[in-house]
Amino acid sequence: MEVVRINGLSFSYNDDFSIEGVTISVNKGEVVSLLGPNGSGKTTLIKCVNALLMPNKGEIIVAGVDVKKYSRTDLARIIGYVPQSHEPSFPFTVHDVVLMGRVAHLDIFQQPSNSDYAKVAVAIQTVGLERLKDKPYTQISGGERQLTLIARALAQEPQVLILDEPTAHLDFKNQIQTLQIIRRLSRGRDIAVMLSLHDPNHALLFTDKTALLNSGRVVAFDVPDKVVNRENIARIYGIDVDVVSHGGHALIMPALAAKACPT
Repeated sequence: MEVVRINGLSFSYNDDFSIEGVTISVNKGEVVSLLGPNGSGKTTLIKCVNALLMPNKGEIIVAGVDVKKYSRTDLARIIGYVPQSHEPSFPFTVHDVVLMGRVAHLDIFQQPSNSDYAKVAVAIQTVGLERLKDKPYTQISGGERQLTLIARALAQEPQVLILDEPTAHLDFKNQIQTLQIIRRLSRGRDIAVMLSLHDPNHALLFTDKTALLNSGRVVAFDVPDKVVNRENIARIYGIDVDVVSHGGHALIMPALAAKACPT
């Protein structure tokens, strides 16, 4: 079932940069990655889907409604957004940061109910941060902060989860852990997930479809094996790579490295 549909989307920053004619979709329970070099338009596209930027042309349909017709509160009940980075201004506890995800479901001056607190507890447990729930957000690692923001988005009970480079600044272990959790959430909760990535292998290993962007345009959109290939990587990134098979998965490696490794 299609939850997000982007049709012929175009947006420009005063002629300095633009995205043109973007058409992709995300289904319930599906993880779609946006892949491409720096400046290819991944973050711009994500901001358009989340109605932080208004496109010049085209439409974005989320849960059957054009995003322009949603209020910010109503959109927050449907889309959980995890930004690329977040610098806290106050040492809220992990629990309190996640509780902020319930704001979209509360009226002005309304206090969180027992039901809200229960949903926060489930969100924290889902990302494995129970032991840190009372710790200040400012005193936890980058990987733990990222999981806290994912838990905050989950507390919104969204139909769509959008993440802007969720593995940025994380070490290898936390990159894999974060992507595993995102994929599990998509499957387990039937959430439509859109996320931007830098590593083509992450797209191959953890996503259902990949949109390859370059200079603001989608040059390919399909299952990762058909998008992340030698020809496309050479054309978009300008480097020579080989596709190797390991454990039943295709992986991208620099050509010289691939020749030194058994397949």
